[in-house]
Amino acid sequence: MSQHGVGPRAITRSVAFLTAGVLAVPALTGCGSEDPAGEPLAAPDIQPAGRDRIADGGTLRWAVDSVPDTLNTFQSDADATTARVAQAVLPSMFRMNADGRLERNPAYLESAKVVETEPKQVVLYKLNQQAVWSDGREIGAADFAAQWRALSGRNTAYWTARNAGYDRIQKIERGDNALEVRVTFSRPYADWRSLFSPLYPKDVMGTPDSFNDGARKKLKVTAGPFTVKKVDHEDDEITLARNPRWWGRPAKLSEIVLRTVPRDKRTAELAAGTLDLAEIDPTAARRITVAAQPRSSGSPVMGPSAERSAADAQETSDEKSAARGKPRTSAVKYTRQQQALRGFEVRKSLEPAFTQLALNGAEGPLADERVRRAVARALDRKELAKAVLKPLGLPAVPVGSHLALSGQAHYADNSGAVGDQDTEEAQALLADAGWVRGGPLKEQKKKDKAKDAEKAAGAEGDKTSGEDNKAHGGQDTADHLAHDGRHYQHPARGSAPGAYAPEGTAAPANRETAPLAKNGKPLTLRFVLPSGPGSQTLRTVADRISRMLERVGIGTDISKVSDESYFKDHIASGQYDLALYSWPATAFPATDARPVYAKPVPAADGSLNIEQNYTRVGTDQVDQLFDEAVSTLDEGKSRSLIRKADSRIWAAAGSIPLFQRPQLIAARKNLVNTGAFGLGTPAYEDMGFLKKGAKAASGPSAKGSAAR
Repeated sequence: MSQHGVGPRAITRSVAFLTAGVLAVPALTGCGSEDPAGEPLAAPDIQPAGRDRIADGGTLRWAVDSVPDTLNTFQSDADATTARVAQAVLPSMFRMNADGRLERNPAYLESAKVVETEPKQVVLYKLNQQAVWSDGREIGAADFAAQWRALSGRNTAYWTARNAGYDRIQKIERGDNALEVRVTFSRPYADWRSLFSPLYPKDVMGTPDSFNDGARKKLKVTAGPFTVKKVDHEDDEITLARNPRWWGRPAKLSEIVLRTVPRDKRTAELAAGTLDLAEIDPTAARRITVAAQPRSSGSPVMGPSAERSAADAQETSDEKSAARGKPRTSAVKYTRQQQALRGFEVRKSLEPAFTQLALNGAEGPLADERVRRAVARALDRKELAKAVLKPLGLPAVPVGSHLALSGQAHYADNSGAVGDQDTEEAQALLADAGWVRGGPLKEQKKKDKAKDAEKAAGAEGDKTSGEDNKAHGGQDTADHLAHDGRHYQHPARGSAPGAYAPEGTAAPANRETAPLAKNGKPLTLRFVLPSGPGSQTLRTVADRISRMLERVGIGTDISKVSDESYFKDHIASGQYDLALYSWPATAFPATDARPVYAKPVPAADGSLNIEQNYTRVGTDQVDQLFDEAVSTLDEGKSRSLIRKADSRIWAAAGSIPLFQRPQLIAARKNLVNTGAFGLGTPAYEDMGFLKKGAKAASGPSAKGSAAR
């Protein structure tokens, strides 16, 4: 799965509904007694085992994408590895359980609750009396106060990436004793549980210099089951060591080594025995599964035997192709690697993130809401989810919310606000927007063509189009993710009405296949995609989307650009019409998702301040709903407001959630309590290797670690 995603923390059904500027939104889901949040679509798969079955000691070698430039999660260049280190070595007041719900972390908190609402909101934290920093000092109010002052935004000498929530705090003081911390807010804050997770020691947060530079390359003082032993930028690895001052269940592992390994090198590293745990792509997952099982049987990763046969054929083809160059060496190397991979298994779940189709509403055809909604009505989201997830043995269910995932407290399927796939509705919306099938086209000047091409993809862009897709048969190759053994068939044309024209107007030749046009220009959208080897899934999905759009008369020009420039030079700068990228889930959508969907506003220098709203589509009403949701302390009312906001985000059709991202982890078979965590937060102290002769619990864990 491509890693092109962003984080909020570093993130009417027909023309009749669109009259006189009034948008009618269907009644919200969940007005009855049934909880619309539902259950997570997939459980964690971590090979759970009790602690009595786990050996004491050992080193876990875990592949990561990079050694981060900073260990401070509140700085702009923090990345996923920064967050992983913080989870293992720093306090977190709350964490996510396997259902994606927030829960108190008992290692640090005895309790935390709102004790006053008038005249000000006051939250009282009661800390675990055993909680201490690795230097022996008790965790207390001084650490909370230092973090608040650093992140409040009042002192610009602190180079912070965000201050949401901390800017609402009025004061922090000690309670009745050293274990109590009283936090008083100047304004009500519904997402107060998002604060102080992670919590850094006052040594890091106390001064601008220590905040800006003190935690970039090292963390001297920590308070988790592990400490940061070494950050080695030459060997590209971070070593975490067991914390002797940890007061909770002692870590089973002696060390965790986070090693930078490119994704296309991980299968070889696993086979070489230099890794124990690694996130992998579907191709690597297929290879590991094939190695572990008899070739005549099906597998949970490959799906039915028909799909398995296609994969086996591809494996055999790849092996023969390699063998032609080096007949004996290639075959021997491949066989040895497959034998080594038998010691691994694929653990799979769904990531706490979803892939979406982004529609740039700043200019061009997609500035018209009717065209955006037509794109949404043209998509068969169930088919797209099925293409990506079914071959992996994962639930192929489309995501129904922009602001939460199934099982999370704020989730409700609000996709009805834009409607399901309906070709006739999509065509009617386009006709109402003035796009006529078979209309006259103006000859575009060469100069304008070159300008458009450069704008769409830059100098490195590799362009194809919907017509190019047809020329290649309009089908997925064996290398594409679906591996479904079927060719995609275009539906018969001519059965759906096109645009409306005056009665008696003669139909142009080949009207059914002619492109939609308006003001002499065809309706063709620039679809920008990354070109790297890890982006095959996105390109497969894009091909299917292009064919779906083609059915309603919308053309696409696909531009493949380098991974390095994809987000910075295209998504963030607005040089696209359509794009695919991911957003992570959050337990705090009122805080974290607001900048993603906020209405862009003009900045003082005349530019447009879009925050993280890369689609440039937003409304005052959505902003107001977010503001109300984050300011009410009634949790039920806040959830209702978030769901209303989501319904209106769907209706504006700036982005279309497609599917929850697959999470595929290669793990050594005797490694337990780790793997594909799904929505849950890892318990690092429970990870380890089974004792000789011991067995783990059978099947994937539904509720995280089984350690006791």
